[in-house]
Amino acid sequence: MQHPYHPWRALRALAGWTLHWHDLGDPDILGRTDYDRRTVTLSPGMTQAQRRSTIAHEVAHVERGPVPGHMQAREEEAADATAAERLITSAALIEAARWARSVHELADELWVDEDTVECRLRNLTPDELTQLMEVWRDDARAHGH
Repeated sequence: MQHPYHPWRALRALAGWTLHWHDLGDPDILGRTDYDRRTVTLSPGMTQAQRRSTIAHEVAHVERGPVPGHMQAREEEAADATAAERLITSAALIEAARWARSVHELADELWVDEDTVECRLRNLTPDELTQLMEVWRDDARAHGH
């Protein structure tokens, strides 16, 4: 499957930003953007899909810019949604949904982590939701459900 968005190229295109690999001290934190130092830090030991998803998320932060502390939760959701939409095109999602039977299988086919798939599914447009429901309905009919 072709992936039109390349988060690593997007990071390289950000003038003056550097990438570091360093343990971030919390296994749940895979990446961090430091606006003052103009660095993106990624935690080592991630799978390729996790690295791809995390760098897309951090690039979204860089592009969006810093926000006040009280806006952090909303900013995380926005960066997640931006990364998910860039990494998972509507066409790719619909095609993968024709055979995938779980979020894990969708993530594997779409070359992203499961959190990114779940975020993309939460943020479908009405048209995308209709298309996805048609695929699943057709699949259920084909399997006698």
